[in-house]
This record gives sequence, structure tokens and C-alpha cells, in this order.
Amino acid sequence: MTLRLGPRPLPLHLAAAAASLTSGIAALPLSRSASPGSKPLWPEPLRRAAERLASLPPDAAGAALAREATRRAGAFLTGLERYIRHPYRRDLPVPPVLWRGGSAKLRDYGPADGLPLLVVPSMVNRAYVLDLTAERSLLRFLSAQGVRPLLLEWDVPDAAERDVTLTDVILRRLEPALDAVLAAAKGPIGLLGYCMGGTLAAALAARRPDDIAGIALMAAPWDFHADAPHQAEIGRMAAAASLPVVASLGVLPVDGIQALFTTLDPLTALRKFSAFGRLDPGSAEAARFVALEDWLNDGIPLPGPVALECLAGWYGENMPGRGAWRIDGAAVRPETIRRPSLHLIPARDRIVPPASARALSERMPGAERIEPTLGHIGMVVAGGAEAQVWRPLAGWLEGAIRTGRTGTPARPRARRSAPSRSRRAPAAPAGRRSRG
Repeated sequence: MTLRLGPRPLPLHLAAAAASLTSGIAALPLSRSASPGSKPLWPEPLRRAAERLASLPPDAAGAALAREATRRAGAFLTGLERYIRHPYRRDLPVPPVLWRGGSAKLRDYGPADGLPLLVVPSMVNRAYVLDLTAERSLLRFLSAQGVRPLLLEWDVPDAAERDVTLTDVILRRLEPALDAVLAAAKGPIGLLGYCMGGTLAAALAARRPDDIAGIALMAAPWDFHADAPHQAEIGRMAAAASLPVVASLGVLPVDGIQALFTTLDPLTALRKFSAFGRLDPGSAEAARFVALEDWLNDGIPLPGPVALECLAGWYGENMPGRGAWRIDGAAVRPETIRRPSLHLIPARDRIVPPASARALSERMPGAERIEPTLGHIGMVVAGGAEAQVWRPLAGWLEGAIRTGRTGTPARPRARRSAPSRSRRAPAAPAGRRSRG
């Protein structure tokens, strides 16, 4: 059996968990000596715990904290071991390749007579989060609804791609991929971008508006300082810290990227693997956890120039949000995209703050917004994703692409059933819908 390497970077997650679990013991003397005036400012759970510990002799309180820390550490390590040894392996059939460009390729999910849709995912994770399992596949669902998704699949950059810039990504990868889809579709197509892929898709649509029938964007960041002005300094610091790594390797490696994501919530691994350890390893819920965690740990290195442009230019200087981001010397202006657009902005997104994605919708004339009550990844794979995201997206794409290709509105049509091997989760409450 091949053991898993995640969660990545494992030393960072182990160190964060150890620091958290031992901090209570280290803080015990402080909790006893804290001034009475400071205690009303403590959160209620902390105040109750401090009161219980204060009722014990010092040695007994320390021993109680040590026992609890040991118990929690055991739960965390049990979850990690069960994940590393879990028998689940992704085994979905791989769609055929329509086009290749360097390490990138287009996978054709069919049907051949479906409404053509170029799908652009983020460059920092594998594209198959959109096709995670038979029960959690947005792309297979869209295919069953008569849309023909053509997924741009990023891969590990080869030696010739390590000097690639964002301009190269648009001109040498996205535009040729678009041309390949146009040749197969013989007319304007739909465009779907997810996360960083949505930001790139907006730049592509601004350059090639006549080839796009409609554009849908899922959690696409644009104003990188919206509701988060501290991102400027974080972006500059991350770029500076990445410079020697990029200079040495030519790329920002997966563990470096994952370490940056970990800063959003350093204890996420402690919580989720402790909970995973309590699941029945043979349950469907455990298999879903492993499938998603495998994807999270199956990242892609970013070409060095792309990584530095994103960290320093996007997060540090907020160049898209300020209208200063340029592709091939020309400013990217979402205001010029006068094709129908749908913006899916998850309300519980901690990776792309909703205000960041909302800023892009506010710059695109006539934009429609749906704000599902889901998170950044949950909008694609959660139990409520079909009701809140997949079905509204499929309906909107049919109308936008068909109208853009023929000039006539879509007519109601029979739907084919999406492939499934299990009962679907109950529909979740729909998110808010608005027009920009």
C-alpha cells in the first residue's frame, strides 16, 4: 500500500498542533495571576475553563491540562494515521484530450453536440476538484444537462515553462485553448472560471469578447484588499520570502503554496483530522473526506514569475482592483466585458472574501450574482452544491450560450439524469440572487 504524504506541509501542521495543545499548560500560571479587571474581557468558554482550573490545586490543574492535551493529540494523530492508510483511491474514467499546450491540456467531457464551455480552474490545485467523485462532479453534472465542458487542466510546469508570466499564461495557454474550443464548436462559446481561474478568465474575456457567448465566474478574486487591507503587507512579505525559493527552484513549490494557505487558519488540520478520526473508516463520509483531502494535497508548483506576480502584484499591490493589471501591456478592464455574466460568490468563503469577488461583478455591466450559503470549496463539492450552485449555473449557461450562439433565447428542454452511485443530499436553502 502506498501511504499518503499529506496533509501538506506535514511538519507545519504537526508544529501548529503541538503549539496549540501545549499552550494551555504554558498559560496556566498566567491565567492564575491575571488581574481581575482583565478576566471580563476573556471569551466565555475561556473564563469558565479558567474558573474550573482555579478550583484545583496547581499540580492537579497542570496534570488535568496535560491529560487533555494528550487526549487531543491522540485524536489528531489517530485521524492522521487513518487518512494516510485509507484505501480510497480516485478511479473515475479520464475524458479524452482535445488540445495540448506545454504541460496544459483540454479534456473534453462531452457530449459532442452539447453547448461548448471552456472551464478554467485555478493554477495552484489540480483541476479535478470540479470532477472529484461520481457523486460530486460538477462537470459530469453539466454534461448531463446538455453542456459540453472542456476543462483546461494545468500540470507541473516543465523546464521551459519556469519563466512563464501571467501574460504568457493568457497568450500562450488560454488563447490557444480558446481557439481549439472555437474550432470544435464553430462559434462563440461559454466561459467558466473558478477561483484564480476566474480572474484569468475575466482577462481572457476582456481580450476576446466576440468569441465569448457568456461568462460565469465562481469565487473569482478581483479586489484583493476589499475587507482585508492587511493583505497588502502579507502579500509583500510572502513575495519577499518566496524570492530565494523561486530563484533556486524556478517555481514556488506545492508545500510553499500550502504553507501560505495554512496561515489563513493554522489549526484547521488539528480540527478536521481529529474529527475524521471519529468517523467509521468504511463510511461514505470518510471516503468523501479522503477524496477531498487527496485533492488538497495534490497541488501544482507555480512558475516563479506567476507566483511573484500574484503575491506582490495581486495581493501586495492590488493591481486588478486598482485597474493596474496589464496583460501584454494592455490594462485588463472588466468594464469592457459586455457579454452576459453570472457571478457565484459563496457567502462563507474564507479564501476569497465575498467583497473581493463582488468587486468584479460590480465592474461588469449587467452582471447577475448568486451568493450561496457555502464555502469556497463547498460551492463545488458540498451536499448543498447541486441545489445552490450546479442547477442555477447549468440553467444560466444554457440560456447564455444558446442565445450567444444563435441569437434566440433558450427553450425549456428535457434534462438527462446526472450520473450517480448514491442518493443525493437533500437540497440546501438557496443563496441570494441579485443583479449588478
